[in-house]
Amino acid sequence: MIDDMSDTSGIAGSRAIDRDLFTWPAQRPALLGSRCLGCDGVAFPVSGSCVRCGGLDLKVIELPRRGRLWAWTIQRFMPKSPYRSSETESTFTPYGIGYVELPGALRVEARLTEGDPARLRIGAEMELVVYVHRIDDDGTAVMNYAFKPADACE
Repeated sequence: MIDDMSDTSGIAGSRAIDRDLFTWPAQRPALLGSRCLGCDGVAFPVSGSCVRCGGLDLKVIELPRRGRLWAWTIQRFMPKSPYRSSETESTFTPYGIGYVELPGALRVEARLTEGDPARLRIGAEMELVVYVHRIDDDGTAVMNYAFKPADACE
């Protein structure tokens, strides 16, 4: 399970795994998506053209921080290359992967902070969190996003 990272905004020497995925640094990080100004279609991650109509008139938006767990499974094996985290075969712990439905937007596939199947349920409210994915050789904390059961955030 990912350690509690409810206040990661003060981590010095950190960067987002990809600066176009979520706002960072931020007290309340948000995923970044694109909204088509022609058909109102929403995409994540940010896209150069509309996935619905092919339009090029897009606006970068912050997606809702909370949503509902739509589907999930447990990742029980260490991801293969090119995946890079601070985990090793000996420290790997199974974790949840799920689709979180963000209201008025879309469903986002994401890592879940919870790896216990007994604690995950379809329809559960989830909240975006940011966590240290790995530490680079120069000491920089590389931050990534995940969703945590909202009742664990309160």
